[in-house]
Amino acid sequence: MSRSSTGRPSLCGLEWVRRKTRPPLPKNPRGTIRLADLFCGCGGLTLGAWEAARVNGYRLDIRLAADTSPDAVNVYRSNFRLGGDVVRETDVCDLLPGKLRNRPRAVEKRLSAAVGALDLLVAGPPCQGHSDLNNHTRRDDPRNDLYLKVIRAVEVLRPRVVLIENVGAVIHDRSRVVEHGLTRLQEMGYRAESRFVRASRLGLPQARKRHILLAVSSPGIEVPELFPKERENDVPISEFVDDLQDEPDTCTDLFRTPSRMTETNQARVRYLFDERLYDLPNHMRPLCHANGHSYKSMYGRLRWDQPAQTITTGFGSMGQGRFVHPTRPRMITPHEAARLQGFPDFFDFSCVGKRTRLQRMIGNAVPPRVVATVVHLLCRSCVL
Repeated sequence: MSRSSTGRPSLCGLEWVRRKTRPPLPKNPRGTIRLADLFCGCGGLTLGAWEAARVNGYRLDIRLAADTSPDAVNVYRSNFRLGGDVVRETDVCDLLPGKLRNRPRAVEKRLSAAVGALDLLVAGPPCQGHSDLNNHTRRDDPRNDLYLKVIRAVEVLRPRVVLIENVGAVIHDRSRVVEHGLTRLQEMGYRAESRFVRASRLGLPQARKRHILLAVSSPGIEVPELFPKERENDVPISEFVDDLQDEPDTCTDLFRTPSRMTETNQARVRYLFDERLYDLPNHMRPLCHANGHSYKSMYGRLRWDQPAQTITTGFGSMGQGRFVHPTRPRMITPHEAARLQGFPDFFDFSCVGKRTRLQRMIGNAVPPRVVATVVHLLCRSCVL
């Protein structure tokens, strides 16, 4: 059982991800944390903040969430029970058209008035432009500038705390978005720092290295102390998905069944199991993934006693990463991928009717535990 050193259930840990029903909110909350979530996706950042607020006796008041994906927006609205005036299917660039250091435009003034006072701004701007898997425009991709749209949001909305999550490679962006963002935040009076965190050392069964920028407006706060301390040991995937191994045998819905494989890929999976292998040998790979290819994990099988590789939108295909189930001759299911991302069973994805859209949503999500550990420290330090 996943527990902290105090013996209490760990934050967004094993007991939480297996919950079928939403945990109760505090009856007599200590206060309210007002939140905005940009590039919100289905709500991983918000969910982590919600749970950290809950266990610390606070209620979360979501003032704004925005994303361009209609499926993600629908899932967000459904799970957080909010209407279209708060959760907006829109481009963040349309909400915040102004440039850094410029006076707010009329649309930005209206946004600020609608949102009101804000305690916490969280954001997970699209990371594909920074990803090491993006061989075409890596380090110099127009999507990378969306990172600075979050800084523009800070100029307009003036939250007390800012948290931006992205892939580790964001620091290598040619336009130096992280450096410029930190500089502008410090100019506005924020105490700002950035760090790398490893999800597998935060209690999540996934080898996911992420970059977090954290900025606080409160004076006298030591921001480095607000980053979570990493544990010594990684979490194996077995802890989070051992109860789901045979779920596809009794279920037929998209969420609980794996994607279908071609006959050729079925033969590759059988070979992995028959030979007790985890990496497919070159003679079994397609030519483009054989000799000299740098992505060894492609067509690979997960290890039961180790963390998963980073869950991406391609987890339904063995040609897009190490996503073959470790004990069953199939791909991992969306349910298993959501568990490995740290989404609890009470989080509902049922309104998504297409497998590719479901995979994209889960793969693009920010693991709730990553932000929950930071928000927990913010609450305990009385920053929030």
